[in-house]
Amino acid sequence: MDLEEDIRSLQLDSAEDINGVVNPEDEKPDVDNFDKMEDEGLLSGNDPKQEVQAQSVEAEPKAKDKEIPPVQDEEDEHMKKRHLNVVFIGHVDAGKSTTGGQILFLSGQVDDRTIQKYEKEAKDKSRESWYMAYIMDTNEEERVKGKTVEVGRAHFETDTTRFTILDAPGHKSYVPNMISGASQADIGVLVISARKGEFETGYERGGQTREHVQLAKTLGVTKLLVVVNKMDDPTVNWSKERYDEIESKMVPFLKQSGYNVKKDVSFLPISGLMGLNIKTRLDKSHCSWWDGPCLFESLDSIEVPMGDPQSPFRMPIIDKFKDMGTVVMGKVESGTIKDGDSLLIMPNKDHVKVVAIYIDEKRVNIAGPGENLRVRLSGIEEEDLLSGFVLSSAANPISTVTEFVAQLQILELLDNAIFTAGYKAVLHVHSVVEECEIVELLEQIDPKTRKPIKKKVLFVKNGAIVLCRVQVNNVICVEKFSDFPQLGRFTLRTEGKTVAVGKITAI
Repeated sequence: MDLEEDIRSLQLDSAEDINGVVNPEDEKPDVDNFDKMEDEGLLSGNDPKQEVQAQSVEAEPKAKDKEIPPVQDEEDEHMKKRHLNVVFIGHVDAGKSTTGGQILFLSGQVDDRTIQKYEKEAKDKSRESWYMAYIMDTNEEERVKGKTVEVGRAHFETDTTRFTILDAPGHKSYVPNMISGASQADIGVLVISARKGEFETGYERGGQTREHVQLAKTLGVTKLLVVVNKMDDPTVNWSKERYDEIESKMVPFLKQSGYNVKKDVSFLPISGLMGLNIKTRLDKSHCSWWDGPCLFESLDSIEVPMGDPQSPFRMPIIDKFKDMGTVVMGKVESGTIKDGDSLLIMPNKDHVKVVAIYIDEKRVNIAGPGENLRVRLSGIEEEDLLSGFVLSSAANPISTVTEFVAQLQILELLDNAIFTAGYKAVLHVHSVVEECEIVELLEQIDPKTRKPIKKKVLFVKNGAIVLCRVQVNNVICVEKFSDFPQLGRFTLRTEGKTVAVGKITAI
C-alpha cells in the first residue's frame, strides 16, 4: 500500500483526527462531530508508560526473600475479576493523593494503626490535612512539599473489579511523569477542587486541569470520571450552585478536548479528606440534593474494551530491578504471557525465558491484556535493559525504527516558534522518551474534509493538522496506530510544554 492510501485508511473525523484533540484557542468547537468519534473506534486502546520509577504502597519483595510464593490457580477468584488501571489527574493540590489514600483505607488496604502513624507524622509537620496523601506519597520530598513527583501505584478491589491506582503528579514541572501514568490507564479520574479560587486557578489557561484533560484523551484514556472534591470546604459547604457552576464550565471544555460527555464522562461530588461519597453514597444530612452513585459504584459501572488476548504479545518495560534474576515491570498491551514462554526483548533482539509472573504480588501462570505485571526473566542482565524496551512475541516481534511517518495535530507552539522541517522536540511514545526532529512536512490536512489541502507545505501554525516524517536519535519500538493504537500514539513536548499530539501512520 502506498503512503497516501495508508494515510487515508487511517483518517479520523474532523479535529478528532488526532484522538479528538482540538486547538485550545478555538472558541467554537464543532460539537456536531464529537459524537461520531467514538463510533469510529479510533479512540480505544491504552498506552503504557515512560521512564519513571513507580512507587508502590506495597513493598517490593527483597532479594533476600528467597521463598517464592506458590503459583496461584488460574481459576483463583481474585483473577476472575476484570482488571482496570485508574489514573488520578488534575491540578496541583486538587486532592488526588488524598482521595487515592482514602480509597485504599476504605477498601481495607491500609489499617487504622498505619493511618494513626501518618496522622501523627503530618501533625508533626504542621500539615494535619495531608495525612491521607501520605498513603500514596511515600517519599520524604513529596511529604515535605505536599506535591506528588513520581507516579504512585497501589491496588484495591470492589465486588466485581480489581483496580490499579496510578496517582499522577499535578504540578506542571512533572507533566512527563503524569504522561507516564496516563499512558497506562484505562479510566481517568479528574479531581477538581471546589474550594473558592482553586477550581478557577486549575481551569484557567496555564492551569494543569486543561493540559491533563487533553493529554489523557491523547494517551487513550477514553472514559473520564470528574470528581468535584473538597465539597465540605467552608467556602463551598456542599453547595449545589458551586457544583453546577463547575460542571457547566467543564462540559464545553471536555467536548472541545474530544470527549463524548453523554457517553464517556460522569460527574460526582466527594470529600476526599472526610471519605464522603467514596465507598458509600452520601448521607442526606451532608448533601440533600445529590441522589447519584458513589465513587466505587461509578468505577464499577464503567465499561472499557480490553485488548485482544490472541494478538501478538506486547509489554513495554517501564521499570526493571534485580530479584533472584532480572525482573521487569509493565502493562500488557496485547496478547497473553505464560510461565515458560520464550520471548524477545526489543529492539536488541535478546532471547529471554519467562521464569515467573506476578500480579499484585501474587504469582500466576498466565496473564492477558490490561494487567500490570512483574515478570522474572532468564537470559538477560538487568543492566542490559532500558525503559522503553518492549517484551515481545518472538514469532511476531514489535517494529523497530529510527524514522516514521505521522499525522500531527499542532496544539500550541512556544512563542515565536515555527513548526517546519528541522523542528526539534522530545517524543513521548508508550514508555519511550526520545529526542526527535521533524525532517519533512509532507502535506497539510483539512480538519473538516480530512483531505490534503497543501502539498509541499513549508510550515504550519497552531491548530494545523499535518503529515510529516519524524526522525529519532536512537532505535525505538513502535507500531502503526491502525495495528496497535496504544503503541502508535505519541506527544511532542518542548521546554516543559506539550506542543503537538500525533499518531504513527507508516513505519
